[in-house]
Amino acid sequence: MITKTNFTLKGADDKLILGDITVDHDLKHTPVILFVHGFKGYKDWGAHNLVANYFAENGYRYLKFNFSHSGVPSDNPKDLTDLALFGQNTFSKELFDLKQVVDFIAQTCGSETEINLIGHSRGGGLSIIAAANDDRISKLITWSAIEDFKNLWKPEQEAMWEKEGVIYITNSRTKVQMPLNVGLLYDYRENPERLNIVDAAKRIKAPWLIVNGTKDQSVSVENAKKLHQANPKSKLEIVLGADHVYGASQPYLEETLPLDLQEVCEKCLVFFRENN
Repeated sequence: MITKTNFTLKGADDKLILGDITVDHDLKHTPVILFVHGFKGYKDWGAHNLVANYFAENGYRYLKFNFSHSGVPSDNPKDLTDLALFGQNTFSKELFDLKQVVDFIAQTCGSETEINLIGHSRGGGLSIIAAANDDRISKLITWSAIEDFKNLWKPEQEAMWEKEGVIYITNSRTKVQMPLNVGLLYDYRENPERLNIVDAAKRIKAPWLIVNGTKDQSVSVENAKKLHQANPKSKLEIVLGADHVYGASQPYLEETLPLDLQEVCEKCLVFFRENN
């Protein structure tokens, strides 16, 4: 029987990490997949719960979580409504949160448990860094992963960002202006080695599947090829016609996965099984 159990952890600045675990309780000692959401994403966005069910039905414990500063309030985790918290986020805070969740998995599931990462977009970049620095990560899959965090803003914005202390980006779905405090820029500048995604990609030893869609308007196929070139042992899968979210949307009201996302999940399952 497939069930979902919620959990909470203390994240960066003592803010809460909200997560859930989807698992088939008829199966014992199953490997773990940890999903890392992207920028302006969250664990219950779109078809994420259907993806969790897919992998649970195929023999995995599937964990997903909201970063502590994702902007999704812990007392009403329905959408990105805590803009003040969202604005305080940094890459280092997200890496701290990700390690907290990996530690939680190792402690609750056992140190011998296989931990695999699936990271999407900015979460893919974070997952690359995590996999390069944590031997507990058995396999890595990235969906439309960014290759540089600075691609999230324009260079010409930086002077005004420092002067005003904040810039705003538009949530294309809700049209809300979402703040990015200048601490995000300073975090990037002050941690050039730690936050270098391409350098981290070169150091990954775990099996790695890179997935990207040909119609992704946020992260191009050329970006995926650059990551693959940084680590030629990785496997590159290009999904023809797929966009940045592989056919999903928020809200997603269908009971089955979008065709592109179904294809991606099937490719991931084959990759996991081939690399056992």
